[in-house]
Amino acid sequence: MAGAAVILDPLEIERKSFEIIDAEVGPHGYDARQWPVVRRIIHTTADFEFARSTSFSPGAVAAGVAALRSGAKVLSDTNMVKSGVNKARLAAFGSAIDCHVADAEVAAQAKAAGVTRSIMATRKGVAEGCRIFLIGNAPTALFELLELVRTGRLEPALVVGVPVGFVGAEESKEALLASGLPFITCRGRKGGSAIAAAILNALMILASEQD
Repeated sequence: MAGAAVILDPLEIERKSFEIIDAEVGPHGYDARQWPVVRRIIHTTADFEFARSTSFSPGAVAAGVAALRSGAKVLSDTNMVKSGVNKARLAAFGSAIDCHVADAEVAAQAKAAGVTRSIMATRKGVAEGCRIFLIGNAPTALFELLELVRTGRLEPALVVGVPVGFVGAEESKEALLASGLPFITCRGRKGGSAIAAAILNALMILASEQD
């Protein structure tokens, strides 16, 4: 709009955005450590439905913060999730993020087994000791994680399970809700790579702050 003031400072843009989100959401049931995560999801998507659909297991934020501070390795289900994560901030904790879905070895194993690459990529990440999991795209990756937990092959520090879509996404998140694991999810069909990355970025900011 002609004559309108344009804010150029990125920190001021973020501050103003958070101010608008706080005002539009109003009272909510999230605690002081959960709300920064939900607010960053809304900031990323401009979708206020996440103020209702985002769910946390008890102590999930604390578990994620503790895992980050201990240098826990992170696995993402897509390179899009990996691209959205602040790598410098993650490295400051002595951690790193991997994604194996595009690995040639994973592709060959998946084809031979007749399963998705996401399943094989998840198995590889677990075998390499990843303890924080970001799933923004593939319900099969989330179902595989839950199966690895059920069979005693994995004890994740945190599962960020926000796969998007129409086939298995909602069902995989409901299974995560019932799992008893430390998790952050959003119920329903909505989700995506940007949301998974935003959640980890929000947790890293919390982990950088003094308790």
